[in-house]
Amino acid sequence: MRDAALGVALALIAFVPPLATHGTRLGELPHRPVDALAAFAVLAQSLPLALRRPRPAVTLAVVAAGFSVQELRGYATFASLGLLVAIYSAAAYQKRSRRWTALAATGGFAALAVALHHAGSVDQVADYAAFYAALAGAWLVGSYVRAMRSTIEMRRRVEAEAARADERARIARELHDVVTHHVTAMVVQANAAQFLPPDPARESLTAIKDTGKRALGDLRDLLGVLDPAREAPRDRLPGLTALPELIERTRAAGQPVALIEEGSPPATLGTGRDLTAYRVVQESLTNALKYAAGRPTVVRLGYRPSSVDISVTTAPGLPRIAAAGSGRGLAGLRERVELFGGSLTAGPAGDGAFTVAAHLPAEAT
Repeated sequence: MRDAALGVALALIAFVPPLATHGTRLGELPHRPVDALAAFAVLAQSLPLALRRPRPAVTLAVVAAGFSVQELRGYATFASLGLLVAIYSAAAYQKRSRRWTALAATGGFAALAVALHHAGSVDQVADYAAFYAALAGAWLVGSYVRAMRSTIEMRRRVEAEAARADERARIARELHDVVTHHVTAMVVQANAAQFLPPDPARESLTAIKDTGKRALGDLRDLLGVLDPAREAPRDRLPGLTALPELIERTRAAGQPVALIEEGSPPATLGTGRDLTAYRVVQESLTNALKYAAGRPTVVRLGYRPSSVDISVTTAPGLPRIAAAGSGRGLAGLRERVELFGGSLTAGPAGDGAFTVAAHLPAEAT
């Protein structure tokens, strides 16, 4: 729309009386008054600029033809400015064969210079060279703009790819947190079922079935993030209110867990921080099931108006927790917590127990 307005404006300005007889006089041929052919040349140099972005080569060809008619006939109009705009546009927006377009434009200019010479032009080679330098300057400016635009687009693609990589890493952490916890509980329950009488064994296997279904449901929900046609069920992501259920499942897997809460959760904790707090407890209980099955574990939540302090302590029996496994669990948790301005530590305490402690500040109001 803007390009169409530019073409129309240039055509109208070219017919304004003070400018109707002023313009480029490349060959300095005898001046002719404005007639129908002059009007055609003006329109050919201005109106095609409406297509200078989608059809830059065609625009340049038509504008150059109108310019040639103007110079060979001895007209002088302000519309000759359209040639510089068309050359700039070809350099900036032509997607393919830009080198051939430049060579064709150079050849066309040389042919026009020869035609003007045979028509009686008094201009010298230096005059044509100076005019060609101006046209080449317009081409160079267009090429520079094109290069800058390409650089910006490449930077955007790199940033978009980085964002996709971050999202994939986030999904990987979610899968690790959810599936590892549930599957670990299933393995512990299955091992215990081998040594139980028939009736308790059936109860344990029922718990395994329920845990497996829950794991599959969580996995489907998380994989929904990867499907662009499906909206991820973010409202179903767990938070601190889901901790009692998590602890009950852990107890059912054979791990004695006590939950101690002090204070009231801050009103401005935020969804992301709420989910992160849940994952801290979940990963800690998963590690307890892995490396200290049957050991007493205490989950302590300290609520303050501006933060939440989480502490998960397992009785002695975790000598391998720091070195075992892939290391992604606690490392991923630390990254999550630090993303929200918090901190996370994990290691053995003085009495031999293993403690995971996290501090999560609430959202600023």
